[in-house]
Amino acid sequence: MLRNPPQVTVVALPGTGSDAAFAARAFGPAAAAHGLAFQAVEPDPQAVIASCTAALSSAAARGPVLVAGISLGAAIALDWAAEQPTAVVGVITALPAWTGAETAACPAALSASVTARQLRADGLEAVLERMRTSSPPWLADALTQSWRGQWPYLPQALDEAAAYAWPTADQLAATTVPVAVVGATDDPVHPIAVAEEWAATLPTAALHRLTLAELGADPAVIGHAGFAELRGLLPDSATIDA
Repeated sequence: MLRNPPQVTVVALPGTGSDAAFAARAFGPAAAAHGLAFQAVEPDPQAVIASCTAALSSAAARGPVLVAGISLGAAIALDWAAEQPTAVVGVITALPAWTGAETAACPAALSASVTARQLRADGLEAVLERMRTSSPPWLADALTQSWRGQWPYLPQALDEAAAYAWPTADQLAATTVPVAVVGATDDPVHPIAVAEEWAATLPTAALHRLTLAELGADPAVIGHAGFAELRGLLPDSATIDA
């Protein structure tokens, strides 16, 4: 008797200090275009990593997953997928920030640590005001929403993100699942050189370059680009075409 293939669920993880709403804007439209189930994870600011991995494990218990993550979410997605290769169809890693467990010089980790200290010293509204004056409107609006949603535990969440050990080159080279890497050519916090390194080191990977202006105009560009690259890597692209 013929059976339909199991339903793939796209599980989307946001970046440091971000939320499920932005992850949904980034990856939801592409998942819908491919007819796939979709879940955007709302991180627990008191247990960011654990809440994300728990959501991934819960989704995997129901069937195969396509893991998609932005920044910190990309690192968590890749780490989890490397440990659960039989549960994963593929991975989309957007805006990777670093390679290696030692993150003292990682721009994203430094930014998270500095922001956590400022929040503790000056409070949420003062830091939000400064952030809004120095960020593009699309990013300022997204972070204002997520930071208020994660307050008063936001400093704790930022510290946890800053301490996260990013995948090493050896870990990347040992990853067996197909990975689409999406990097921004003009993002100093998530240098394009990191995305290029990931794409070159992962055994089965492809890289898509975009700009922050493209991302700001429509966050869904991340998901569409990731799916396009991933389809070229999969031996059976019907896996992600429901």
